Amino acid sequence: MGSIMKKILFGVLLASTAMSAAQAADLAARPYTKAPPMMAAVYDWTGFYLGVNAGVGLGRDRTTHDLGGGNGISTYLSPLGGLGGAQIGYNWQTNGSFLGPIVFGVEADIQGADMSDRYPNIGGLIQYNQKLDWFGTVRGRVGLATGPVLTYVTAGYAYGNVHTGVTEGGLLSSVGGGRSGWTWGSGVEAALGGNWTGKIEYLWVDLGNTNDGLAFAGQSLRSELRENIFRVGLNYRIGGNSVYTPVAAANWAGFYLGGNLGSGTGRDRSALTDVGAGTTAAFNTSPDGINGGVQAGYNWQAGNWVYGLETDIQGSAQEDNKTSFFAPGTALDVNSKLPWFGTVRGRLGYSIGSSLFYATGGLAYGEIKTDLGPVAFSDTRTGWTVGAGIETPFTFLGLFGPNWTTKTEYLYVDLGTSTNAFTTGAGPGVYSTDVKEHIFRTGLNYHFNTPVVAKY
Repeated sequence: MGSIMKKILFGVLLASTAMSAAQAADLAARPYTKAPPMMAAVYDWTGFYLGVNAGVGLGRDRTTHDLGGGNGISTYLSPLGGLGGAQIGYNWQTNGSFLGPIVFGVEADIQGADMSDRYPNIGGLIQYNQKLDWFGTVRGRVGLATGPVLTYVTAGYAYGNVHTGVTEGGLLSSVGGGRSGWTWGSGVEAALGGNWTGKIEYLWVDLGNTNDGLAFAGQSLRSELRENIFRVGLNYRIGGNSVYTPVAAANWAGFYLGGNLGSGTGRDRSALTDVGAGTTAAFNTSPDGINGGVQAGYNWQAGNWVYGLETDIQGSAQEDNKTSFFAPGTALDVNSKLPWFGTVRGRLGYSIGSSLFYATGGLAYGEIKTDLGPVAFSDTRTGWTVGAGIETPFTFLGLFGPNWTTKTEYLYVDLGTSTNAFTTGAGPGVYSTDVKEHIFRTGLNYHFNTPVVAKY
């Protein structure tokens, strides 16, 4: 339930960002001072479009294996991999809201995927594997437009194909097939010129729960199929504003400060070794939750190209307390947390009018906490991060001026492997976890040099 509440809270955050981004009619005109006064105001999102997309998908599929006799395993299967596909849709733009132009739409997409997980292996006795090889959605969209920038939320129907296998004693029992459920998400789409637009988007896909009997006597497997989708897309608008040409790029050079709020999900390959017995249980921990913090940076600019440095520090509520190995009268519960993390990154972007499309990468660091019951560990790790985002002008009910921007970005954070040896009454052991986090967040920046004034 906590995960669902986190997703709802994050959706409300992005929806409020969308509402805020379209408040002031004058903001859309500022970056386009070389064009006629109504250039940005007449940008109309109405019409059909079709396009392509590519990205990465991460499953957080809690799986409980009932071995019979009160014995069982609870862990996460985390299929990860690339995905790509195509989408088609239609937008209607209305201009009657005091908030500014509202855009309603419908969109359908179909995706090929190579999301798989074959890692979990319990002492060489039980091996798990799971794969999502395709999925699709049919969704509604609603957003607010600031001229050639659309910030939106989306939700609807989802379907896909998931297979899960359990191998015991060299024998495989496979379950799964076609599934259906629902999805919601959010994104930012911005005009590139002519009929073309680009977007960055997050979708949370719920393909329901399965409860299947296995071929092994007295055993069953229950899975909660929840997928995180991070993707970028390119759309061609049929009809559209084919004469639209972004004019002078906004001035992004200088210092900025800001804050951010988002969501993170881990795919941490973990292993617990009983040194005395010589056996190892390999499994995923998947800390999931809200994170937020502050950032500061500096940009340099050469024409439309923008390059800069940014640092941020984040508090995080990411936690996994569902991983457990249990038997009558005993249980080993694994609690994994990411209390905080930070990054120091370079940014390289290209400004199209008032929209900055950028890639980013650099150093990452953070703390990893693990509680196994009789023992607990805490390590501070360093690693690396890479990601991408879109930054655009922002105002709120006229209270914010042209110094403000909002950004939506995805980060992949790799904090390396943490290894700890310990001794309990049961003997010596070693616990290791390879920490890899997927972060999707929105932020608000104040620039000290009024970035949305066009450069000449």
